[in-house]
Amino acid sequence: MKLREKGCYSNSMSDIRKRVGKKGTTYQVRYPDAAAKSGHSYRTFRTYKEAIAFREDASARVGTVSADPDVRTVPQGIQKWLDICEKEGRDGRDPVTHYTLKNYRYRADIVTNYPWTKELTELTKPDIIEFRSWLLQNHSRDVAHKVLSSFHSMVLELMSRGVISKDFASGVTVASSSRYDEPISIPTEKEIHALLGAADKLANLRNAQVQRTWEKYRPMLYLAVDSGMRPQEHIVVARSAITDRGVQIDRALDGGGTEITVTKTRAGRRFIDLNDTTLDMLDHYAQNHTIDNRHDLVFPTSNGRWQTVRNWRRRAFNRACEEAGLMEVVNRQGKNIERPMYRPYDLRHFYASMLIDQKVNLKRIQTLMGHRNIQTTLNTYGHLIERAESAKEERNSVLSFIEENSCGKSVASPL
Repeated sequence: MKLREKGCYSNSMSDIRKRVGKKGTTYQVRYPDAAAKSGHSYRTFRTYKEAIAFREDASARVGTVSADPDVRTVPQGIQKWLDICEKEGRDGRDPVTHYTLKNYRYRADIVTNYPWTKELTELTKPDIIEFRSWLLQNHSRDVAHKVLSSFHSMVLELMSRGVISKDFASGVTVASSSRYDEPISIPTEKEIHALLGAADKLANLRNAQVQRTWEKYRPMLYLAVDSGMRPQEHIVVARSAITDRGVQIDRALDGGGTEITVTKTRAGRRFIDLNDTTLDMLDHYAQNHTIDNRHDLVFPTSNGRWQTVRNWRRRAFNRACEEAGLMEVVNRQGKNIERPMYRPYDLRHFYASMLIDQKVNLKRIQTLMGHRNIQTTLNTYGHLIERAESAKEERNSVLSFIEENSCGKSVASPL
């Protein structure tokens, strides 16, 4: 800003003109406004301080006029974002699955139910904070967290397309409870041996029906333990993905269980080495028991489709836990019920714990687990990594150092 002739204080965006009249000295701000015919609008203030505050705010809004005349309101913006998610994919990614789009539409309905009083280009951070307050008053923290996340995704997408120029939602979040807030459950090696032993036993029973069932479930359980794959990944593993060394992971069952799609992120596409026992089981089952199916599934159902995660958990994993004695009694609404000590997802945690015990480097663990960023790996397994590091370090307290280097008697020694 600099003083110009005729009492005009200006920057490249707007200027402040000093006026002296019947009402005394006032300050007029001329600022860019695409809605005005001349391209500028004017506001008059009694003090220079008020004028400069308004000018700074006006300058921040320069260039926020939407590049898309059909996207001026929040409902219009959220609809454009949904269309991009469905037809193009955000930021160069693949279009989202039907299940994900359904969730996004649910969140979009919540956004549009809020009584927005400003157009997109007029929104500021305090407006989004007010929106957050409304979310927390009307929805759970988890829903509020997800809705704000989608809202910010919309803002970033519209910015990249020139519809808006300012990220007014930056930093406005709701801390969501994490599934890792409580310590994750990790089976011990002994428990895993018992679980796989149970699968071996069930696959070799004389009962023909049980034996046929576990001809499929046994290699699935071995694969889950040996690969750390997510349940929705190993359920739809393809025959063409199995090699003589391991398995290539490049697809998964979507969250609703309605279709096979790509992995959730690019990081989910990875190759995992398998041991010979698991490979032999997979090869034997694929060669002798897998029925032809158009999805190239190793473990299809009798009609050639995929199993559901729910059925896999109830009919296979829980049954193996019961056979292995991995059950616990918990109280639910005043009643004691028996349930498995672990979930299928806990086999993934076991796999990660084995990688850590074998001192596999952190970046490699991130790759094998299919995490998009290393922070996820650290948040989930950081305590195991720290424990492994502590176990291999020699304990050297300050007291032991003093005792080793002291030339006199310890004050704690008896007289």
